[in-house]
Amino acid sequence: MKIESPGFFDLQLNGYGGVDFNDPAVTSDEVSRALDTLQDTGVTRCLPTIITSSFEGFAACARAIVASGHPANAGIHMEGPYISPEDGPRGAHPREWTREASVDDFDRRQNEAGGQIRLVTLAPEVPGTLPLIEYLVERGVRVAIGHSGASKDAITDAVSAGATMSTHLGNGCSDILPRHPNVIWTQLAEDRLVAGLIVDGIHLPPEMVKSMVRAKTLDRTILVTDAVTCAGCPPGRYRLGPLDVELSPEGRVWSPTSGTLAGSALLLPNGVANLCRFAGLEIEEALPLASTRPAAYLGETPRGTLDLDWDATAGTLRVEAVQV
Repeated sequence: MKIESPGFFDLQLNGYGGVDFNDPAVTSDEVSRALDTLQDTGVTRCLPTIITSSFEGFAACARAIVASGHPANAGIHMEGPYISPEDGPRGAHPREWTREASVDDFDRRQNEAGGQIRLVTLAPEVPGTLPLIEYLVERGVRVAIGHSGASKDAITDAVSAGATMSTHLGNGCSDILPRHPNVIWTQLAEDRLVAGLIVDGIHLPPEMVKSMVRAKTLDRTILVTDAVTCAGCPPGRYRLGPLDVELSPEGRVWSPTSGTLAGSALLLPNGVANLCRFAGLEIEEALPLASTRPAAYLGETPRGTLDLDWDATAGTLRVEAVQV
């Protein structure tokens, strides 16, 4: 079936096509090349994402992203460093660069990013987060909860202070959780939070995707890829900042050192198709979760339009043309 959609908008993209946005040596030309290639997958706007790193590493990456001036670049998603230092919630983020939340530290990073940090992921249990959340919200920066082992009260306080999103809900948390309450249930039940979901069949099993979408509703669900350097590339060894990562033939991206997932190789059209299969949605219901809803979360509209081919029987979505 031929169908048209607004351009896709990815709020969490660590790299693509062999280019690592978390490499301090990355150049603006490399960033532009990655975003040019990414457009073939239908993503016409995105937030290049920088994970937990040193200030100097963040600054170098941010400067290259901003200097690219690419029209697909909608700003920067700063994922960390104000996240849990604990194994499990921390995921593949380097422990040595996690730190307490600080307005002064954020301002230094925002200055290096030319004011282009649009979204910050942090853990509510980290000291200093509540004043920082209020500070960010006053300045129009969106705040998401992620890589956290926060209590119910800490999450509620963060949302009351202005946090509005869950970063890759169901991931970035301990492998072993209390039955209830826990960091997933509390965010799932919090109607003031939209949920970002990585629907690759690896980060979340199909039944969990289906349950989360039903709980959050379509209006509070956003598809993200959390794609890293190896997205759009063959299986093999790659880098994510200082980390070695491996892309398996099955599409799993993991750190051989820690054994944890380390982002994804998901393409957003595949995420949309998976969502239809996992949650029983019609394609017309699923497409906005990758286009108009993430754009609206940042107060924007999608860029351009896509000509798509949807095969409901095979469960595949193919981008045929992109107009921007």
